[in-house]
Parts: sequence; structure tokens; C-alpha cells
Amino acid sequence: MASIAVTLGRIKSQQASFITPSLVESACATAGYLRGVHWRERVLGPVLLLRLFALQVMHGNVSCRTLRMLGDTLMSTQAYCAARMNLPVDVLGHVASALTARACEHVGSFGRWKGRRVLHIDGSGLSMPDTPGLQQAYGQPGRQLPGVGFPVMHVLWLFDAATGLICDFISAPWNTHDLAHASALHAQMGEGDVLVGDRAFGSFAHLALLIQQKLHGLFRVHQRQIVDFGPRRRHRRQCRKSQRKGVPTSRWVRTLGHDDQIVEYVKPSRRPGWMSERDYARLPDTLTLRELRYRVTRPGYRTRQVTLVTTLTDPRKGSKEELAQLYQTRWQIETNLRHLKQTMRMDVLRSRTTDGVAKELWMFLIVYNQVRLLMLDAAQRQGVAVDRISFIDTLDALRHHGPPITATLTLTVNPHRPGRHEPRVVKRRKDRYSYMTQPRDQLRKHLEITSVAA
Repeated sequence: MASIAVTLGRIKSQQASFITPSLVESACATAGYLRGVHWRERVLGPVLLLRLFALQVMHGNVSCRTLRMLGDTLMSTQAYCAARMNLPVDVLGHVASALTARACEHVGSFGRWKGRRVLHIDGSGLSMPDTPGLQQAYGQPGRQLPGVGFPVMHVLWLFDAATGLICDFISAPWNTHDLAHASALHAQMGEGDVLVGDRAFGSFAHLALLIQQKLHGLFRVHQRQIVDFGPRRRHRRQCRKSQRKGVPTSRWVRTLGHDDQIVEYVKPSRRPGWMSERDYARLPDTLTLRELRYRVTRPGYRTRQVTLVTTLTDPRKGSKEELAQLYQTRWQIETNLRHLKQTMRMDVLRSRTTDGVAKELWMFLIVYNQVRLLMLDAAQRQGVAVDRISFIDTLDALRHHGPPITATLTLTVNPHRPGRHEPRVVKRRKDRYSYMTQPRDQLRKHLEITSVAA
């Protein structure tokens, strides 16, 4: 059985470069979790606890019982679970925020688009154990009957486009629209930054908030927005109510080129549900925006033409082709989420309490960002683009070697395959069990009836 010194030495060699004692102690002090008041100096103090937690997430969010084998500690599974449960969520939040700020400083101006930092925003869902507390806090998809499905958390993510780093996230109940908390993530952006997202974020209110905060946005035009690139065409306010069907809602201002124009959006009369009446009243009555359209000719893409709206109205600071290429980078966020949810196995969280799943999210952010920083260092050292470095190879290096040794390793470089497309099919067949459509107790009764009848 390993000694405490051996245990600490092994864990230190793997995570000491980003979970330092000074950082953890500072986070504990900020969260009001003080030594001698809330915890005593024992084997599973906050520093070792967080390093073990990181090790657990690195290996695919394994069970606490399996972690005991990985960490090679003298602790019991119950002791680790109890210590993790007693650690406040705010401690992990402060550690993650400090490490994220440090990572952004390390990146600096790397990979900027025309001198501007680009950020990607999108929402996703995470499944959790079916407990009453999680059901009440997050709910489940409406099509699933009670006792059949699992609670699902809605998470709104903000990624740095150049490095893939997670800048921030906001968790909410499942039936939460992406726009409900999008404005809260603006605090992580600086003047002139560009936010890129899908059509859910292209509303008048969100675009107005970006302009007020001296930020920029590039989004797909909402499906209800009618766009016409004809010069001097009519708009809805020039028509009678009986003639407004199919007429563009925006007012044409001037043409910048083929399928590229400056338009004026009018403030809707109805306030969005996620914004207060006071904040909505402060928004301007009109916005001067830019609409553009480009065609997608790449095989494998369902959409053949894409219409965008942006606050970048000066064609000298961003041509139509450059903006189209910039929007195409939005798909990188899907790859980032796949790394989180599949490679790191975050798609199903293990904790059974609201505080527990919040801690898991923060720790996933800590480990994921450390992997991204190691990828950036390897890319600069090996002379390739950062998106060519293998994410899973970097994660394996972090698992088995740690940051100090990883700096000397040559990580796998993925081949450059622009425009690669594959059919969206699954080759390996799954077991043909029926899906659960009734609660388990009802299914048991049904089995008893059928067994008696047989």
C-alpha cells in the first residue's frame, strides 16, 4: 500500500502545474471555506482532493471506486465521496475562473481575425441521474413521461475560436432558450470582439445589446426573417396589413455587392421574454445592420445557401467572402463539444445532486482548458496549426505524463483534410431492445402478468 508521500508525489507530477496549493488556498479563502473553521489539515485536503478530482475527469469521469486505483491513495471510496460533497461549489468556480483568466493571458493575441478576437457561442444538453432533486432543478424533455426519461441540463457555452478554450458557460433548466443567458456571457468579451453563433442569436434585442457594449455579432438570419436583396425594394411598413405577407421586415439602405446589403432593422413591438421591460425600453428604435448570402457547394452539406446578419457593416474591414469564411468556423464548436461529451465522456454526469453536477462541470472546464493549452504549446513547438494537434493524444499525454513531461513530447499531428465529408451512418449494430416507454414498476407488473399467463 502506497504511502502518503508517494501518493502526493505521483499526483503532483500530473497536475501540479495548474492546480497549485496557492491557487486552491486562495480560492478557498475567497469562497469563505477557511482552514480550521470548515476543514482540518488531513489527507484529503482541498489541494489533493481537487487533484484527485481532476485525475478522475481525465480518465473519462470514472467512478470513485476506480479512482481509488488510479490515485493509489490510502483513502476509502466513501471518504473521497464525502470530501468531494463537502467541498463548496464556489471553490471550484474560483479555481476554474482563475485558471481560465490565466489561460487567456497566456494565449494573448494568438489567432485573431483582423485584429479582433472571435468567440463561438452555442447551447447543448447534458444528461444526469434520475433523482427528484435533479428533476426539479432541470426537468426533462417534454415528450418523455415521468419515470421514463432522465433530467437534462441546458448549458450555454462560450469558446475562443482560435484556441478552442472555454471562456465561460451558464447552466440552466432544459427548457431554456439559448438567448435567455447569452447577454450574461458578454462580460467575458472585450471591445471589438466578434461573437459568432447560429440563427438563435440573431434577434433584434441581442444585436442591439452587442452594439451598445461595442461588440460585434455574426449570426445566421432567423428563419422568420424575410430577406430580399433587391435594391430599393419595399418593406413591411410601406404596405397595408393585407399586403405584408412575404414582404421583408427590414428597410433597404444601400447595396454593397451581389447578395450583400446594408439594411435597417426596426424594433419589434413585442419584448422578448428573457429581457425586462426596462432594459427593452433602453434599446434603440432601429439598427443599421448588414445582410449577406453565400452558396455552399461542398458535398455532404444539406444547406445550399446561407444568409447572415452582422454588425460589421464596413466592407473594407470585412468582405463578403471573409465573413462567409468566418461563419464557417462556427462548426468548430461542434467539434469542441464532441471532445467534451464523447472523448472526455461528459455527456452523462454522475453526481446525484445539483451541487455535485455543478462541481463536475467546473472540473471538466479545468481539465479541458489544460488540454487546449498543451495543444497550443505543442502546435507552436512542432510548427503546425493548433487544430492539427490530436485532442485525444494530448489528453492521453496529460493522463499518463503530466504537463512538465508533456512539454518534451511530440504529439500526434492529424492530416490536413479540408472539405472532408463522410456519410452520417453507424456501422456497428446495437442490441435491439425496446425503449422504455413506461415506468419500471409498471413494466415489472406487466412481466408478472405475462409470466403467469405463460
